Amino acid sequence: MTASAEHSPSMIHALDHVVIAVRDLDDAVAAYRAVLGRAPSWRAEAHGGGATVATFVLANVAMELMAASGRGATAERLTAVLDAEGEGLVSLAFATGDVERAHRRLARLGLEPEPIADGLSVDAETGARRAWRRTRAATTRTHGVRIFLVQQAALPPGRLLAPEPATVTGLDHVVIRTPDPERAVALYGARLGLDMRLDHSNEAWGARLLFFRCGDLIVEVAHDLKAGRGDGPDRLWGLSWRVPDATVARARLAAAGLDVSEVRQGRRPGTRVLTLRDGTCGVPTLLLERGEARDEG
Repeated sequence: MTASAEHSPSMIHALDHVVIAVRDLDDAVAAYRAVLGRAPSWRAEAHGGGATVATFVLANVAMELMAASGRGATAERLTAVLDAEGEGLVSLAFATGDVERAHRRLARLGLEPEPIADGLSVDAETGARRAWRRTRAATTRTHGVRIFLVQQAALPPGRLLAPEPATVTGLDHVVIRTPDPERAVALYGARLGLDMRLDHSNEAWGARLLFFRCGDLIVEVAHDLKAGRGDGPDRLWGLSWRVPDATVARARLAAAGLDVSEVRQGRRPGTRVLTLRDGTCGVPTLLLERGEARDEG
């Protein structure tokens, strides 16, 4: 979603997209049209068949809603995930400018990547075509989080459905919960090469937070201090979206009938936030106005 990785020493230069598994794609699209204040940019059959994807594109990331739509291996895997975990975040796809180089590095690091797959996505409405190449690290090696590396051209942002100050403009951070923060540091920092900007424990919050820069957003890994260290899987958890004006965004969401908190001061100086309690397909969701806040680190 950003500039070519040829100018970066890292195999990853951005978060290309996040994937949310849903049971009914039309209902989910309607829900996120309301949440984001914009229309989807793309709708197509998922790779391998048996599922359909609707893609919302924002300034710094895309979000894919995926639902089973037939038979096949993809539909079976997706249904199994929904039955076991319910609707919610299911995978991260990082952007790379050289998927072959990325594949070699993943293999050297013991992440057991799948063979590179080449695909072609065709938009159901316009017939437009978009080629992509991707690989996937073994989920056992990424501690339960499904991680892809993808090389593809970016889509244009979706059409706004409300005045820009009231809409979601981009992603601020994606949250992963872990029982083992040191293991997470080794994966996201040392192996995947994301830039670690913050490692902070706060007893009042009951959490240790690890912030990894990825493009112009943050991959946040949170650890429950009271639970202590464990060896269970990590879990994709929530999203924090950027809005230009939290007060205006709240008014739009409330008018749409969504259950939204009052605007409050954020943990980072200069930020204002609000919590969206429904309409997100099982994804814990925060909306954040950055104001004059500076990036961590």
